[in-house]
Amino acid sequence: MSHPPRPKASSARRVIVASLVGTSLEWYDFFVYGTAAALVFNKLFFPHFDPLVGTLLAFATFAVGFVARPLGGVVFGHFGDRLGRKNVLVVTLLLMGLATFAIGLLPTYGSIGAWAPAILVVLRFLQGLGLGGEWGGAVLMTLESGHPRRRGLNASWPQVGVPIGLLLANGVLSLMGGISSNTAFLTWGWRIPFLLSGILVIVGLWIRRSLAESPLFQESSDAPTDAHPPIVEVLRRYPRQVLLAIGARVGVDVAFYIFVLFITTYVATYLGLPKSYALNAVFVAAALQIVFIPWFGHLSDRFGRRPVYLLGAVGAAIWVVAFFALLDTGNALLIMVAAIVALFLHAAMYGPQASFISEMFPTRVRYTGASMGYQLAGIVGGGLAPIIATALLDHFHSSVAVSVYVVAMLAVTVACVLAAPETCRADLQAAPEPSGAARTAAARQEA
Repeated sequence: MSHPPRPKASSARRVIVASLVGTSLEWYDFFVYGTAAALVFNKLFFPHFDPLVGTLLAFATFAVGFVARPLGGVVFGHFGDRLGRKNVLVVTLLLMGLATFAIGLLPTYGSIGAWAPAILVVLRFLQGLGLGGEWGGAVLMTLESGHPRRRGLNASWPQVGVPIGLLLANGVLSLMGGISSNTAFLTWGWRIPFLLSGILVIVGLWIRRSLAESPLFQESSDAPTDAHPPIVEVLRRYPRQVLLAIGARVGVDVAFYIFVLFITTYVATYLGLPKSYALNAVFVAAALQIVFIPWFGHLSDRFGRRPVYLLGAVGAAIWVVAFFALLDTGNALLIMVAAIVALFLHAAMYGPQASFISEMFPTRVRYTGASMGYQLAGIVGGGLAPIIATALLDHFHSSVAVSVYVVAMLAVTVACVLAAPETCRADLQAAPEPSGAARTAAARQEA
C-alpha cells in the first residue's frame, strides 16, 4: 500500500503550533465562562437565589455548552470529513470568539431582567458549537500531518491548549480581581477577559490561514467515498468505537472539572476560604500540565495508549479522596499540592486520549467519529460534573459523596479502556474493523 509523502519536520511543527494556538484561544474562551460562572454569574444573572443555588444555576448555563458540543462535532465533522480540516478550523475559531466577545457586552439581570440569563444561554450554546467542531479538526491536523511513530505526542499538543487556556482565563480574571475592588469587578472587571477574546481571535485566524491541508485527508479525498453522510456511516459501521470513546473519556472529564472548576466552589463557597487559594492552586497545576500532557503523549508512543491511560485513571480514582482531605485543611500550600497531583494524573489520561480516540476511526469519517465520541462524553462528563457535585455537596454537606461520584465515573473509563484495542501501531490508512453488529448487517446484505 502506498503511503502519502511524509511532511518535512518544519511543516509538522507549523501545524502543531497553529493547532495549539487556536485551541488555546478557544479553551480560554470556554474557561473564562466557567470561572466566571463559579465566581460572579450567580450574583449577576441569578441574584435572587441562595448563593449555592445561584452557583448551581450558573453551572447549568455552563452545561449548555457541553450539550451543544456534540452537535458542533457532527455539523463541523461532516464538513471536515467532506471538505477538509483546515477551513473548518477557521470557522470554529471565529464562532467561538464572537460568542465570547458578545458575552462581555451582555447586560445583567439588573438591567434587562430575565432576558439576561436567556441571552447568556444562547451565547453559551454558540460557544459549545464552536468548541465541538474545534477539537476534532485540531487533533486530526496534528495526528495526520506528523510522523506515524509520534502520533501520540503530536496529537497531545492540541490537548495542551486546555491548560494554556485555563492559565490565560484564570490569570486574566485574577489580574482583574486584583486591580479592581469587589464592586468594580462585579460591575465591569469581569467583562474585560471576555472582550479580550476579540483581539486573540484575530491572532488565531491569521496563524491558521497559513496551514496546508492534512496529507492523509488529501489522499482519502481522492478515493471513492460512501454516498452516505459521515454521521450515517459512523453509526452504521462503528457504533462500538463511539461507545468506547464516550466511556473512555467520561471519567476523565468528570475528574477534570471537579479538579479545576468545582474546587473554586468548594474552597470559596463551602469552606469560606479566599477564592485565591483555589485559583492559585489551579494556576500552578495547569502550568505544570503544559509539560505533563505531551510527556504522557510521548510515553503512549513508547508503551501504548492503554497502559498510560489506565495509570492515570486508577491513580485519579485513588487520589480524589486525598484531594478533598487536603482542601479541608484550609492550608493554601496543601490545597496547591492537591491540585498539582490531581492534574498530573489527569494528564496521564489526557495526553494519549486524542490519539487513542482518533485512531479508532478511518480517515474518511475520523473527524465525525472522533468528535462524536469525544463530545457526547462531555455532556454526561464535564457538562454535568459541576452541577452534580454542587448538588451532592448541598444535599450531603460532605465531600464524600462527590468523591464516590468521581470514582464511579473513572471506573467506567477503566472498563472502556480495557475493552478497547491498542491503537498506537494502527495503520491510519486502513479502515478499522466495523463493529460486530455492522459486520453482521453487511454480511446479510451480501447474502
